[in-house]
Amino acid sequence: MPNNNLTNAKRAKNDEFYTQYVDIQKEIEAYLEYNPDTFRRKTVYCNCDDPFESNFFRYFVLNFNKLGLKQLITTSYKPSPIANTLLDLIDYNKTLTKSNSRPKVTANKFIINEVHDIDGDGEFNLYDIAQQLKANKNNEWMPLEKDGDFRSPECVELLEQSDIVVTNPPFSLFREYLKQLMTYNKKFMIISNMNAITYKEVFPLIKVNKIWLGAGKNDGRNVWYQIPDNYENFHKEEDGKKYAFVAGTIWFTNLDHGRRHQSLPLMTGAEVIKFGTKMPFEKYDNYDAIEVPLVKYIPSDYDGVMGVPISFLSKYSPKQFRIVGMCENEDLYKMKTKVYTTAECKKAYLDKFGKKGTYDLNASGVVSKDGLLEKVYQRVLIRHKKVRK
Repeated sequence: MPNNNLTNAKRAKNDEFYTQYVDIQKEIEAYLEYNPDTFRRKTVYCNCDDPFESNFFRYFVLNFNKLGLKQLITTSYKPSPIANTLLDLIDYNKTLTKSNSRPKVTANKFIINEVHDIDGDGEFNLYDIAQQLKANKNNEWMPLEKDGDFRSPECVELLEQSDIVVTNPPFSLFREYLKQLMTYNKKFMIISNMNAITYKEVFPLIKVNKIWLGAGKNDGRNVWYQIPDNYENFHKEEDGKKYAFVAGTIWFTNLDHGRRHQSLPLMTGAEVIKFGTKMPFEKYDNYDAIEVPLVKYIPSDYDGVMGVPISFLSKYSPKQFRIVGMCENEDLYKMKTKVYTTAECKKAYLDKFGKKGTYDLNASGVVSKDGLLEKVYQRVLIRHKKVRK
């Protein structure tokens, strides 16, 4: 089901969905469980985050010493429409006004090299970092020359200095954003819409294990985000802040985590039919593969190609399976055994709906039900690396 908030944001090129602190914490801790040194002596760059408002900045600055970071860099695209305490602490408007009659800038950067309890209260928090920034001790806060676009030369220069990029980039620019990370050979943890899996700029990277889904909640269900006050569509309001849930947002990464090394427990084909589907597996009319409607129904003893939901990728272990392609229109992976003519697509529409139209059979896997050709939902084509008999 389409999500109106996400759709409207894309149309307006206004992807201001602020990731909640707890979601960032859960995701990062999953990597630390697998490798406690994931971030040790690394420079983390959050290049789509207003330092005043970003929970990515908040998480990394508050856990700077715990993670063993070498440096934290954060840049914003423009002043955030959401206000909070940190903004007031460091006198945002006054500081961002340049001297010698130059206009107020619209973007800024923080470079954090050191954090400690500056006021001697025995606790490190955002008040301490605000005081350090005011005093400019060991840390840097200054305006950017341009607008803070991640493609700008000054942001690319900061990217080159970094080891790991962690952020929620604009969904509308995800293809370009990911391409930049791959070009500069950066490690990353980033958020996007689940549909990005199917992009022809993205899926080939997943297929060859250059990128994969993150460790946490990646099933495509609703995730809550804070949104700007001027957004009219929201689902709840708490403590004066607006929140909307966005369906199908997931983490993409090329950092290793434990989930990738856990094999799925599976039933045999006979057990799936007996306890689950109650009917044999259907074969596609246009691919040499069987249709598997649910991940839990993947048969452990099938040696051929299987079409599985894209949600499979949240449970995918490269030690257990090999990704061979995807059911899609262009036949990029040379997997199709049949391409339907326009006449066949029109006949299929007439047979199914009883009126004139075109049923785009070439866009997905197709099964035959009661003599009618039926498209299935988007499918990833996989096979076992070693079949369990």
